Amino acid sequence: MIQILHILLLNLLLVNSFATMARGHQKIQSQAKAAEKQAKMKKQQGHSANDQKKAAQKALVYVCVLCKSQMPDPKTYKQHFENKHPKNDMPEELKDL
Repeated sequence: MIQILHILLLNLLLVNSFATMARGHQKIQSQAKAAEKQAKMKKQQGHSANDQKKAAQKALVYVCVLCKSQMPDPKTYKQHFENKHPKNDMPEELKDL
Protein backbone atom coordinates (compact mmCIF):
# COMPACT_ATOMS: atom_id res chain seq x y z
CA MET A 1 0.00 0.00 0.00
CA ILE A 2 2.80 2.38 0.89
CA GLN A 3 4.55 1.56 -2.37
CA ILE A 4 1.41 2.45 -4.35
CA LEU A 5 1.13 5.79 -2.53
CA HIS A 6 4.81 6.42 -3.16
CA ILE A 7 4.37 5.70 -6.90
CA LEU A 8 1.29 7.92 -7.07
CA LEU A 9 3.16 10.71 -5.31
CA LEU A 10 6.10 10.40 -7.72
CA ASN A 11 3.72 10.48 -10.70
CA LEU A 12 2.03 13.56 -9.30
CA LEU A 13 5.39 15.28 -8.83
CA LEU A 14 6.45 14.37 -12.37
CA VAL A 15 3.22 15.69 -13.87
CA ASN A 16 3.60 18.97 -11.96
CA SER A 17 7.23 19.39 -12.98
CA PHE A 18 6.34 18.92 -16.66
CA ALA A 19 3.51 21.40 -16.30
CA THR A 20 5.86 24.04 -14.87
CA MET A 21 8.40 23.36 -17.61
CA ALA A 22 5.76 23.93 -20.25
CA ARG A 23 4.63 27.05 -18.41
CA GLY A 24 8.22 28.28 -18.21
CA HIS A 25 8.59 27.99 -21.97
CA GLN A 26 5.19 29.57 -22.46
CA LYS A 27 6.21 32.38 -20.12
CA ILE A 28 9.33 33.09 -22.16
CA GLN A 29 7.32 33.13 -25.37
CA SER A 30 4.74 35.41 -23.80
CA GLN A 31 7.41 37.83 -22.57
CA ALA A 32 9.05 37.93 -26.00
CA LYS A 33 5.71 38.59 -27.66
CA ALA A 34 4.88 41.34 -25.17
CA ALA A 35 8.30 42.98 -25.68
CA GLU A 36 7.80 42.90 -29.46
CA LYS A 37 4.34 44.42 -29.08
CA GLN A 38 5.73 47.12 -26.74
CA ALA A 39 8.49 47.98 -29.24
CA LYS A 40 5.94 48.22 -32.03
CA MET A 41 3.76 50.56 -29.96
CA LYS A 42 6.77 52.71 -29.07
CA LYS A 43 7.74 52.94 -32.72
CA GLN A 44 4.22 54.02 -33.69
CA GLN A 45 4.20 56.69 -30.98
CA GLY A 46 7.26 58.27 -32.56
CA HIS A 47 5.42 58.67 -35.84
CA SER A 48 2.32 60.49 -34.72
CA ALA A 49 0.60 62.95 -37.04
CA ASN A 50 1.75 65.86 -34.90
CA ASP A 51 5.41 64.78 -35.16
CA GLN A 52 5.07 64.39 -38.92
CA LYS A 53 3.62 67.88 -39.23
CA LYS A 54 6.48 69.32 -37.18
CA ALA A 55 9.07 67.54 -39.34
CA ALA A 56 7.39 68.75 -42.53
CA GLN A 57 7.27 72.30 -41.17
CA LYS A 58 11.01 72.20 -40.46
CA ALA A 59 11.63 71.16 -44.07
CA LEU A 60 9.79 74.21 -45.43
CA VAL A 61 12.68 76.66 -45.31
CA TYR A 62 11.93 79.18 -48.08
CA VAL A 63 9.02 81.65 -47.84
CA CYS A 64 7.59 83.54 -50.78
CA VAL A 65 7.99 87.31 -50.28
CA LEU A 66 4.60 88.04 -51.85
CA CYS A 67 2.16 85.39 -50.70
CA LYS A 68 4.11 83.95 -47.72
CA SER A 69 3.77 80.45 -49.12
CA GLN A 70 6.43 78.02 -47.85
CA MET A 71 8.69 75.88 -50.04
CA PRO A 72 11.30 73.21 -49.24
CA ASP A 73 14.02 74.29 -51.70
CA PRO A 74 15.02 77.20 -53.96
CA LYS A 75 14.15 75.36 -57.18
CA THR A 76 10.56 74.88 -56.05
CA TYR A 77 10.50 78.48 -54.85
CA LYS A 78 11.59 79.70 -58.30
CA GLN A 79 8.96 77.56 -60.05
CA HIS A 80 6.34 78.88 -57.65
CA PHE A 81 7.35 82.47 -58.30
CA GLU A 82 7.34 82.01 -62.09
CA ASN A 83 3.89 80.37 -62.05
CA LYS A 84 2.06 82.32 -59.34
CA HIS A 85 3.65 85.78 -59.68
CA PRO A 86 4.70 86.16 -63.35
CA LYS A 87 4.16 89.95 -63.44
CA ASN A 88 6.32 90.65 -60.38
CA ASP A 89 10.09 90.99 -60.39
CA MET A 90 11.91 87.89 -59.25
CA PRO A 91 13.72 88.20 -55.91
CA GLU A 92 17.51 88.47 -55.98
CA GLU A 93 18.07 85.06 -54.38
CA LEU A 94 16.19 83.35 -57.26
CA LYS A 95 17.72 85.17 -60.23
CA ASP A 96 20.94 83.15 -60.27
CA LEU A 97 19.19 79.73 -60.16
